[in-house]
Amino acid sequence: MRPPSLRVVIDTNVWISGLLTKTGAPAQLTRHVILMARPVFSAQTFAELQDRLWRPKFDRYVSIEQRQAFLRDVDSIAEWVELDAHPDLTCQAHSRDQDDDKFIHTALAGEAAVLVSGDRDLLDLERVGELLILSPADALGWMARL
Repeated sequence: MRPPSLRVVIDTNVWISGLLTKTGAPAQLTRHVILMARPVFSAQTFAELQDRLWRPKFDRYVSIEQRQAFLRDVDSIAEWVELDAHPDLTCQAHSRDQDDDKFIHTALAGEAAVLVSGDRDLLDLERVGELLILSPADALGWMARL
């Protein structure tokens, strides 16, 4: 059963790591979020996931059919937010890498409790307002204490 109140944004690198390896913190975290929380996406964050997942470097690890099924499954369980409806959030810069701000904006617009990433540009922030920014391993520990 998925608690409707626990919303989580997962960075692209964590989703892909979780798909490529069935063990380790990214895989455990993504499974846990799918089963016990609400993954939050915006069109911008989902587009990045799609773009990166279709790169030829993943062809030998994940079939086209597996990628299609993964994207379809994630899309069907996601909670969606429209960033254009939140210009007050999207005009703010937070990360050293402006491309990472879409994940923060999505988390803030979706009222997510945590943003999970392996990206040092995000992890170094640690927090934006009430939003926690955690590694997959730290997020697993945090979620276990809830």
